[in-house]
Amino acid sequence: MRKYRFLTPVFGAAMLFAVPSAAAAPDKAVAAAVADKQRLADNRKQDEGRHPADVLAFAQVKRGSTVADLLAGNGYYSEMLADLVGPKGMVIPMNPPGFHKEETWAGLLKTHPNMAPMVRPVNQMALAPKSVDMMFTHLVYHDLYWESEKFKFPRIDVDAMVADWYRALRPGGTVIVVDHVGPAGDTREVVEKLHRIDPAKVRADMERAGFVFDGDSDALRIAADDHSKNVFDPAIRGKTDRFMMRFKKPA
Repeated sequence: MRKYRFLTPVFGAAMLFAVPSAAAAPDKAVAAAVADKQRLADNRKQDEGRHPADVLAFAQVKRGSTVADLLAGNGYYSEMLADLVGPKGMVIPMNPPGFHKEETWAGLLKTHPNMAPMVRPVNQMALAPKSVDMMFTHLVYHDLYWESEKFKFPRIDVDAMVADWYRALRPGGTVIVVDHVGPAGDTREVVEKLHRIDPAKVRADMERAGFVFDGDSDALRIAADDHSKNVFDPAIRGKTDRFMMRFKKPA
């Protein structure tokens, strides 16, 4: 089962509004964000398996925008997103309480003051209407179908959560979903067993909420991956077949 490492409760500035610029972050900005020497050493160690430059280029992060980073953990993407949105933008790392490292996030907030963490139970993570430009999810969308008494991770009403994302996004805003490719079947059973999800299920969830499919990428696909194996299997961990999808709220 996934063991999250989460942050300390900080909220308030998370609802700051910012006006994004018209152009997507250029490739050089993505490269600079990945190369930023202020990033946590433990986060940088994961770059080889996560291919952050490919993910961030696909996300088309706009400078000056507000990005919500769902289940941000120790801020792997939050750090880079904060660099991309710049000082006039805002990143909202969203995490449940109880599994945080106070010292880690105290340091992250010093190096990236444009981050405003939201720490709430996962089924209470609601954002203000039209307050963000992007919902960013990396290897966590499947966890919306997971539940664990051991890790105090409750059952989530997925439709209600995705509907909240729709309300929270400004017109023209996007949702980025990167996750492990899983087989078709009962989604909750697949997630419990494998921590994967069928890409078709994600698209159906998003379109049911009103989002429009805006593209995908094969940059992280690995044809040799065995979709019947749990993603934490040492033989494949960090080397799974992954999909990237972008959805847009109509302007």
